[in-house]
Formats: sequence, structure tokens, C-alpha cells
Amino acid sequence: MKPIYITDNFLQSFIETSLREDLGEGDHSTLASIPEAEMGQAKLLVKDKGIIAGVDLAIEIFKQFDRSLKVEVSLQDGVSAVEGDIAFVVTGSIRSILATERLVLNCMQRMSGIATRTNQLVKLVEGTGVQLLDTRKTTPNFRLIEKWAVLIGGGQNHRLGLYDMIMLKDNHIDKAGDIEQAINRTKEYLRTTKKNLKIEVETRSIAEVNEVLKAGGVDVIMLDNMTVPMMKEAVKVIAGSCKTEASGGITEKTIREVAECGVDYISVGMLTHSVRSLDLSLKVF
Repeated sequence: MKPIYITDNFLQSFIETSLREDLGEGDHSTLASIPEAEMGQAKLLVKDKGIIAGVDLAIEIFKQFDRSLKVEVSLQDGVSAVEGDIAFVVTGSIRSILATERLVLNCMQRMSGIATRTNQLVKLVEGTGVQLLDTRKTTPNFRLIEKWAVLIGGGQNHRLGLYDMIMLKDNHIDKAGDIEQAINRTKEYLRTTKKNLKIEVETRSIAEVNEVLKAGGVDVIMLDNMTVPMMKEAVKVIAGSCKTEASGGITEKTIREVAECGVDYISVGMLTHSVRSLDLSLKVF
């Protein structure tokens, strides 16, 4: 199932732009060597172990390029796969299959890598009640696809961009004067613009947490790069008055300990900014 931000208009624009980048005036290798009437099949072969993601997107790519292509799916998005598995078989014009091959693989390999890493971390915090969030550390023009992959892997999306939530970070706070001034200006901005946006504030110490609580009116307090003992104290001080998010330098080795501090969310940039793609190939047969 596609998330609400993966609209038909977005998909059409994304696929058109991506195909134009790769095809240019035409796939001359295929046009030169493959007869126009040549028909056949290709299988999406898994050459790695992980979570499959991007099958639904691949179907959209094939359909938009050549509606006569038929896809028979064996592994749906979100399913675990191992080396040798076949995710789907596409049947139709060989020219069309080869023209779309690289875009399908580029999308699916990256999406599957993100879904796999996300799923690994979700399992590490199982039972704690923590929600694993992504960040804005994404590939330009590929953000929505990457965030879709996080959902497939069992994570949750944080804000999609700068427009759908207010996050006051160190730079905002430092230039506003202090935390209280930054929050008060934000409240006034929301009042005058009549915008209904959640407010999150980054904190780096217990003193800053107390400043946020004093100002009030905040939905989420981010506990940024705090030690585990400091994080536990912060959660105790906040006492459920707003949601808490742990962020900064969290790894597979530390994520369980962080989750057990009692935070509501953990945001992890490495879900998207440094993930290893899953090895997949599209083989004609």
C-alpha cells in the first residue's frame, strides 16, 4: 500500500523525469540489437538477504513506460527474501523491459536496503513501545521514495520537509536569543499565520529541557546527543507533559539502551543517509 504522499501525480512526474535522465533520445544499445517485435520475460532475482521494497513502484514504472507489460508478483513489499528468491516476473516487449531495467533496479535496490536496515533496528527496540523515525537526511529528489521504504521496513516517517512541522534546532535558538524567545516567536507566528503545525525543540542538557518546559506549548522535546543517564533524567523531568525524541549518534549497539530510557521516539539518520543497497538483478530468460 502506498502512503498518502505517494500520489499519482508525484509518481508520474518522478518516473517521467527519471526515465528521461536515463533514456535521453533512446536506448541505442537495445534499439540496435533487439528486434522491435521481440517478446520475452525477465525475473527480478534477489542476490542478497533482506526486506524487499519497491515492487509496487516497479509495477508503476513498467506500466507508465509500456502498459502492455505484465508483472506477476511472487514477493510483495515488506517480505523477507534470501539469495535465489524471485520477487516478480515481467512479460512483454524486450525493448521495454531493457529500457526500464536500470530505473527499476536503482529504486528497488536502494529501497530494499533502507527497508532492511529499518527492519533490523525496529526488531532491536521491540517491546519497548518506541517508534523508530527517519530524518531529512535523504537523497535530493528521492526523499519520498526513501521515506516510503522506511514505512515498508516497519519504521515511521518524521516530518516530510520543512513545511509540515516546526523544529527549533540549535541554530534557530542561538539566533533567536534563547529557547524561550524562539518558542514565543514561534507561537506568535503560528497564531498570526493561522497554521496548525506541531512544535519540536532540540535540547542538549537538562537545563535546556527545563527552559522548554517553562515556555510551554511544545509537542515534542528532542534529547540530542545526550548520555543515557541524562536521557533518563530528562524523561523523568518531562514526566509525560509532551512527547520525547532521542536523536544523535544512535547505533545498533546503543539503540536498545536508548529505547529503554522511556523515550517515545528515536530518530536515526543512517536509515537513509548511509544505507547499503540490497543486491538485485533483472535477468531476461
